[in-house]
Amino acid sequence: MTTLAAAVAHELAAGGVRHAFGVVGGGNILAAAGLIERGVHYVAARHEGGAMAMADAYHRVSGAVAVCTTSHGAGIANTATALAEAARHGSGVVVLCGDSPVGGLRRCDVDQTVFARALGAEVVRVQNAGTARADAAEALRLARTLNRPVLLCLPNDLLNAEVPGGPVSVTAVLAAEAERVPAAPAAGDVGAVLDLLATARRPLILAGLGAWRAGAAKPLADLAARTGALLTTTVMANGLFAGNRYALGICGGFAAPPAVELIGQADLVLVFGADLDPFTLHGGRLLDPGATVVRVDTAARIRTAPVSLEITADASVTASALTDAVNAANLPASGWREATEDLLPCGTWADQAHPDASTPGRIDPRTLTEALGELLPAERTVVYDGGHFISWPSMYWSVPDPAAMVFMGGAFQAIGLGFGGAVGAAAGRADRLTVVALGDGGSLMGLPELDTLVRAGSPALVVVYDDASYGFEAHLYTPRGADPRTASFADTDFAGVARALGAEAAVVRTVTDLDAVRDWQARGSRGVLVLDCKVVPDVIAPFLSDLIAGH
Repeated sequence: MTTLAAAVAHELAAGGVRHAFGVVGGGNILAAAGLIERGVHYVAARHEGGAMAMADAYHRVSGAVAVCTTSHGAGIANTATALAEAARHGSGVVVLCGDSPVGGLRRCDVDQTVFARALGAEVVRVQNAGTARADAAEALRLARTLNRPVLLCLPNDLLNAEVPGGPVSVTAVLAAEAERVPAAPAAGDVGAVLDLLATARRPLILAGLGAWRAGAAKPLADLAARTGALLTTTVMANGLFAGNRYALGICGGFAAPPAVELIGQADLVLVFGADLDPFTLHGGRLLDPGATVVRVDTAARIRTAPVSLEITADASVTASALTDAVNAANLPASGWREATEDLLPCGTWADQAHPDASTPGRIDPRTLTEALGELLPAERTVVYDGGHFISWPSMYWSVPDPAAMVFMGGAFQAIGLGFGGAVGAAAGRADRLTVVALGDGGSLMGLPELDTLVRAGSPALVVVYDDASYGFEAHLYTPRGADPRTASFADTDFAGVARALGAEAAVVRTVTDLDAVRDWQARGSRGVLVLDCKVVPDVIAPFLSDLIAGH
């Protein structure tokens, strides 16, 4: 016989879970032991929110489900921001947590079902010893098929209950899900898009995270090549068309001026697996109001721009169907690619000159980021925290594919998840160097997980953009009457803190100080190197300048 806590853990391991991140307490410590017993690699976090961010990032880089494990009550409540971020991003995570006894809530409990569903997560609560294995298998199935965090709640008074039998076979259930045929577009919808392509002079394909998850990168590139379309992505799908000459990079406030110009010229925009939210469309400023917009996705998404045709179908299947239809109709390519040859070679931010605003003691963040980009290996995972600084790495650092772009906090507009995200990313893609970029505010908010990152032992480069403020709020709201003292701080000695936690560290005030990176690389890039970058605070990102100007 096996205890319920151990049986649930064994079921998750049997279902393919390989990594878990957590903080243990009375409600989950036996379940964590069960995971470790079955060979699951366990990382002990310093805060439950950090553990949740780790499991989220692990899924983003690997596509696999990880476990975040916490105790009941305060333990699960501490995951709130990171749990909401994972739910809104669409990350498959099993949150293995303690829960109140079957008889009802105690003073130390919360209604975890209400809590989780308010944040967008699913809930499976173990009902009794007889259902424990099946409940665990169901939580794992939901996390994988819905790409969503699922709380698997273990009532406190059932943890040591005896559970009969061996593991439920979740493999057959998952195999059945995998055999589901992706939704194909209706023939009428394909015909409607074909008619639009026949008259379009400047077609543009905009792909989002849904296109990446559908495996649509090649079908979309093939469709673009056949129709003469240019390509662009949302920030979450950055790198989907890496290396393609006709890819314009990110669509939105991070787009380079030549890309903005070309996106604005498009007369037909085919959107695959992407939200048309204010960030993607930069407040509605990017697309020509007269452009025809078609969107393909398996589910309804946010939109702030008029959409002429909504197609509910798989992005990859639809792209292939459209290419076949174009070939069958023998439609000519648009010719837009040939017309843009002069603009395309200078379409990145690296090609745009900027005045170096560095001062004695502080470095221009553009100069810093561009110089660092030249030192980073091509095979890298870039993890962002939230904040004003995100513009700089988004503008100057490329990524090899969307799995290498981990924007923690982007879905829920949060900060403080960067260090946790770096731990999960490093665990999920040990073959790539993890580079994590954070502001000073987010670094201090999530600081406990810098300790976890050091203890985890994977190589990582930490870049702290320290402008001694909450930069976004300081720049946007001070002109509107906010007291600047509420968003401004003294400089923090991040290098000193990092060394105290066991990392290497260097203060960066000039480009020459980046020799610390070269030295670290020459020694094999072992351990964690923290760059405490003292950046000029009054260099404002273009996307924020537009917000300040009221565009």
